[in-house]
Parts: sequence; structure tokens; C-alpha cells
Amino acid sequence: MRKFALFAFACSVLLFSTLSSGQQFDLAAGIGVLESSSPAVGTLNFQPPSEKGGDYVNVSADFVGFRHKRLGLNIETAFRIHQTNYAGYEMFRPILTDVNVLFQPRLSDKIGLDLFAGVGVASNRFNLSNSCNIAGCINYTNSNHFLEHLGGGIRYYVWRNVFVRPEIHYYHIQNNVEFNSNNVIRAGASVGYTFGPR
Repeated sequence: MRKFALFAFACSVLLFSTLSSGQQFDLAAGIGVLESSSPAVGTLNFQPPSEKGGDYVNVSADFVGFRHKRLGLNIETAFRIHQTNYAGYEMFRPILTDVNVLFQPRLSDKIGLDLFAGVGVASNRFNLSNSCNIAGCINYTNSNHFLEHLGGGIRYYVWRNVFVRPEIHYYHIQNNVEFNSNNVIRAGASVGYTFGPR
């Protein structure tokens, strides 16, 4: 799934860079954390763990094609930098990828909003036993779920076309049975660059 996300990101860069120079195209990368509700305590049954914590790297690209209305498209992916332990017996890495409609109103010459709404996929890559020493043996499995995404950030241009964007994202992950909740929040900040007029 991570290879698909990188491929989609590279295709977006090539597509957007070939468009007319009057359009706006942004690239950004950042870091953040994931938060979710904790499982109930005091029950005897197995409770799936909460999907939270860890450092997440995110990369995004967007294209604002309707300049006067400030509408465009956005694609982004966020993944946990290091694998983490799932319920004490295997390692996993979550990856969140989404495609969004973007609304980018300007508040001043240096400040604007980035508002996102879209859909995507939540992929959890679970690493199985490390004892797989046979050629062709696969020692991981993926669990993929459809997600809905809402997000927003405040864009501030610190120098020419370079901007910083504190941001927050909400994901509703369908049938997220591996974890305690279908609702996940990612908070962080990105640094980016705007190509074309802003």
C-alpha cells in the first residue's frame, strides 16, 4: 500500500506540473501524531488496542485549478515512522492515504486556510513471524479499510512561496475491527512550497 501511495503521489506531481503556469500547485511534508479513544477497562474479554501515538510522516500535493473560487484537489498520505507492537504479539505500521476536494480561501496576503474533505484507504501492515526463510515466503499481511476524511489547516507564508501549516485531520475508518475505535484524529504541521501564483 505504501508503494501505491508513493506512485499516486509521483503521478500527481507529474500531472500537476504539466498544467498551465496560471494554476497553483503545492507540495508539502510534515510530521504529526495520531489520537483515538482508549478501550474500556474492567472487562474480561479481549479489547482491541487503540490506534494512537507514534510519529507520523505525511506528504501531500494539491492543485488549485479554479483560482477565483479557490477550489482544487489534494492527495496525501501519512504513515507511522517506526513499526509498533500490536496487542503484545506482532508488529504493524498504519498508513492513511486519501484524495480530497480542497477549498483554500485567503485571509490575507500571507495567511490562508486549507480545508479538506474526501475519501481514502487505511492500511495496516502486520509483520508476521521472522522465521520465514524460504524463497517466495511472505511474512506480512495487510488489512485495508475504506475511510472518510475531513481536515483543515492554517497556511502561513514565512518567506516568498514557502509556507508552514499547522493542521488537524479526522478519519472515520469503516469496519476498523483491529482497533478500539473507527474514529482517528491526526494532528501535526507541514512545511511546503507553492508553485505558480498564490
